[in-house]
Amino acid sequence: MESDDEQLLRGRIYGADHDHPGPKPGRSYAELVGGPLDGLLLDITGWRPEEINDGVSLATELGQFGPGGRALYDPRPGDPARWDWGGDSP
Repeated sequence: MESDDEQLLRGRIYGADHDHPGPKPGRSYAELVGGPLDGLLLDITGWRPEEINDGVSLATELGQFGPGGRALYDPRPGDPARWDWGGDSP
């Protein structure tokens, strides 16, 4: 069973305003899979292919290192709409 925090994150945009947390038309999103940001969508509108291939390090208080920590995500081979968690970093 998912925690209340996990349920609140599903379908929301990473870094979005709490008053407007959902996807917007005309934008491109990748779903974050696994780890502390599981279920969030990452807005990748306008990203160059090399930026997408590099993956991301996203600030989060929900990971192993708490406040100031980061969660690492990389695009899934063959499915760039889903980015897999690779671990946490301080």
